[in-house]
Amino acid sequence: MQRILISGTTGLIGKALIKALINKGYIVNALVRKPQADTKNIHYFTWNVEDGIIDKTCIEDVDAIIHLAGANISKKPWSRNVRSAILKSRTDSIALIYSLLASGNHQVKTVVSASATGYYGNRAEELLTEEKPPADDFLGQTCLAWEQAVANGKSYGLRTVALRCGMVLTEEGGALPVLTKPISLGFGAALGNGKQYIPWIHLADAVAMYVFALEHLGLNGAYNMVAPQIITNHQLNQEIAKKLGKPLWLPPIPAFILRGILGKMSAIVLDSTKVSAERIINAGFKFKYPTLREALTATYAETRAK
Repeated sequence: MQRILISGTTGLIGKALIKALINKGYIVNALVRKPQADTKNIHYFTWNVEDGIIDKTCIEDVDAIIHLAGANISKKPWSRNVRSAILKSRTDSIALIYSLLASGNHQVKTVVSASATGYYGNRAEELLTEEKPPADDFLGQTCLAWEQAVANGKSYGLRTVALRCGMVLTEEGGALPVLTKPISLGFGAALGNGKQYIPWIHLADAVAMYVFALEHLGLNGAYNMVAPQIITNHQLNQEIAKKLGKPLWLPPIPAFILRGILGKMSAIVLDSTKVSAERIINAGFKFKYPTLREALTATYAETRAK
């Protein structure tokens, strides 16, 4: 029975991934900031990245690491301090975990890490495959540093994989409830000109891709964690409105207004990032929800069932 060490356990993907791993028979070592009582298949270990503190026993008998830790990029305006905290929460955290491997007294073979499609930045109509260079902006350079910090695991003989995640579709949190609310009230609108491409993936497929990367030892390097169907912001809003049975009648919200409200954070909603899923598909991954319509149908059905 394999044991997996996971950081970022309280996030949307982290919570769902732990359930999926336990259902598959894995034992999970979960890194948390505050002590928690262990359960049958989850063992909790405390750490504090800012203070460089980690329970050294968390690595015992661990076969693989899944690194999801990272400060929320959309919670606060991107001041210099916030940008620094976002970066360090990703790079310092994996460095702290790697510090436990320095003695060589471990059995870890694989590290699978989160990354993001923000790696590519605003690229208009360009189809973005994994070998494309990163954007020379905050998100692009943060993702680059994040992936490089994870790739340092190769010096310990580890197989490293970085999954560049798009917008995760779930009603549990993230962007979808934010988009859904105004549309459900009859006030939905496209953002900017609505023509920007939005990379996306259903939560179930995101979780499944982490497990796939963990279990398929031939995977190395970066893979785009996005669904095969490429959509624009306007198409996304249209499909949500259709599912909710609401009209989408308001004109698009101009980019200059969004920039005035969000500042540099407006890149999150205005950048056009047309991302290819070809590499992960060629590796053998099968999407449960390859189209937006299928993903939204499943998402809203799950919400109604609760």
